[in-house]
Amino acid sequence: MTNKIVSWYKVNKRNLPWRLSRDPYKIWVSEIILQQTQIKNGINYYNKFLKLFPDVKKLANSSEENVLKAWQGLGYYNRAINMLHTAKKIAFDLDGNFPDKYSELLKLKGIGDYTASAISSICYNEKKAVVDGNVYRVISRYFDVEESIDTAKGKNKIKKIATSILPKDKVGDYNQALMDFGALQCTKYNPKCLECPLANKCVAKEKNTVHVRPVKSKIKVSKIRYFNYFHIKNNCYFIVQKRKSNDVWKKLYEFPLIESKKSLKFEELVKNSFFKNFKVLDFKKKFVLVHKLSHQQLKIFFWELYVEKIPSDFKKITFNQFKKYPFPKPFEIYLEYLDKIN
Repeated sequence: MTNKIVSWYKVNKRNLPWRLSRDPYKIWVSEIILQQTQIKNGINYYNKFLKLFPDVKKLANSSEENVLKAWQGLGYYNRAINMLHTAKKIAFDLDGNFPDKYSELLKLKGIGDYTASAISSICYNEKKAVVDGNVYRVISRYFDVEESIDTAKGKNKIKKIATSILPKDKVGDYNQALMDFGALQCTKYNPKCLECPLANKCVAKEKNTVHVRPVKSKIKVSKIRYFNYFHIKNNCYFIVQKRKSNDVWKKLYEFPLIESKKSLKFEELVKNSFFKNFKVLDFKKKFVLVHKLSHQQLKIFFWELYVEKIPSDFKKITFNQFKKYPFPKPFEIYLEYLDKIN
């Protein structure tokens, strides 16, 4: 299996920018980004991130807001915050040098088994298997693994198999080859079994179980939340605030928010004590959208309010200033909407 994967890779290898380097910083950046998005979007974010932060010291010396702004749209913003924390650790405590061992990489904030395996194998040829969704799929099918990959037992079995078939050298190339094979050949839907170099020994193909591998047992139930955002305007200024609670979009900027248990009319929302601070002159429901996250669904309502005065204890900025702040993806959509109608 291993030799055939490597041979396939030599012909079908994807031309990706991070593969032009063995620099652990660049590999680290690419791996964290790719945990958040698909390759197509990942390339754009990777190039943008490296342009802003070309090395670990540049990243370490950047502000949290600048890093979050560069990460905007990728989601799970704790990853960006963890990257900044780790960059400071490497730049200031480790003299700018990444650890060259899996066990040492694991000690860094935000670096787990997957990322530590990728960096150590690609950059330092350490014999560690990198297991992502593509690898789960290939191994589950080739060995016809019946255990669910969303259980500890299933994950451990896949990891054990992946480790057992690692080559003696060029481990990093092989790990990337196996991931590419899953992405391009042994795809989630309509895998190319008829032209697969592993077909003659693929147990799932023999047993006709390809379509049910890998096995997943858990059904994710999305929690529904209702967000009411208030675009409170006075002349050219409006109010923003920084999210502080340990919730989605922590440390990003937003409009004043009232979360409700269901969709509400403005007459119901205005009863909230927050509105004691304002004399509302006019209002309208400006925009509605649904934003899906991995574990919840947000039904978001943007209300535009004109008020007589904005009290001094609120942070007020202009439209152009707001674009410089890190803010959640739904605000990007809302601002695009405003640009179109104005």
